[in-house]
Amino acid sequence: MRLSGILVFALQDSPSSTLPAASLNLIDLVLHASAVVQGVLVILLLFSAASWAIIVYKSGHLRRAARQNAAFLAVFRKSSRFSEVQATCAGLSASPLAGLFQAGYAELTAQMRAQSEPRPSEGAPRPTLRSLEAVDRALLRASTTEIARLEHRIAFLATTASITPYIGLFGTVWGIMTAFFAISTAGSTSLGVVGRPIAEALIATALGLFAAIPAVYFYNDLTSQVKAFANEMEDFSLEFLTIAERNFT
Repeated sequence: MRLSGILVFALQDSPSSTLPAASLNLIDLVLHASAVVQGVLVILLLFSAASWAIIVYKSGHLRRAARQNAAFLAVFRKSSRFSEVQATCAGLSASPLAGLFQAGYAELTAQMRAQSEPRPSEGAPRPTLRSLEAVDRALLRASTTEIARLEHRIAFLATTASITPYIGLFGTVWGIMTAFFAISTAGSTSLGVVGRPIAEALIATALGLFAAIPAVYFYNDLTSQVKAFANEMEDFSLEFLTIAERNFT
C-alpha cells in the first residue's frame, strides 16, 4: 500500500514538474532572461564577435606577410645592389623584412651622404661606413616597430580569454541567486520554479567558454607566428650587417 501510494503521488506530480522544463528553449530563455543576465550575454557576444574579427584579420595579415617575406628574400638574395632591392620594397608593404631593409638602407645612405666631398686631385674614394653599430641600432629599432605592427590587436584575444569566463561566472552566480530567491518566494524546490534561472545561469557560463576557448587557441597560434617572424627578422639583420660590413668597411 505504501509503494502504490508513492507511485500515485509521483504520477500526479510529474506533469506539473516536467512540463515547464520541456517548454524551455534557448531563444525563449534569452528573450525572457533578467536584465542582468541579458546584459552579461550581450557583453560576451561583443567580446566573441570582436575576437573572431581580429582572428580573421590577423590570420590574413600574417599569411600575406609570410608570402611577401618570401618574395622579398628572393629579390634580396638575387640582387647585387641594395638600390635594386629598395625599388621592390614599395610593393611589399606587408613584409616585415622589407621594412627592416628600408631602415638599414636609409642608415647606410645617410652615412654615405654625410661623408665629405672628395677633392678633384684625390679622386672618388671607396664608400665606407662610419659606424656599423648605428646600422645595427637602426635595424633593431625597425625590428621592434615591425613586431609591434604584427602584434597589433592580438593582445585583445588574451584579454578575451582571461575575462570572459569571469563574466560568464558572474551570470552564473546571478542566475543561481535568482533561483534561490524563487525558491524562497514560492516555497517550493520543484523544477518549474528553479529550472529557468538555473538554465539562464548555464547559458552565461556556456557563452563565456564559447568566447574564451577560441581566443586562447588563436592567441597562442598567432603569437607563435609572430615569434617566427621575429626570429626571421633577427636572421635577416645579421645577414644585412654581414653584407654591409663586407662591402662598406
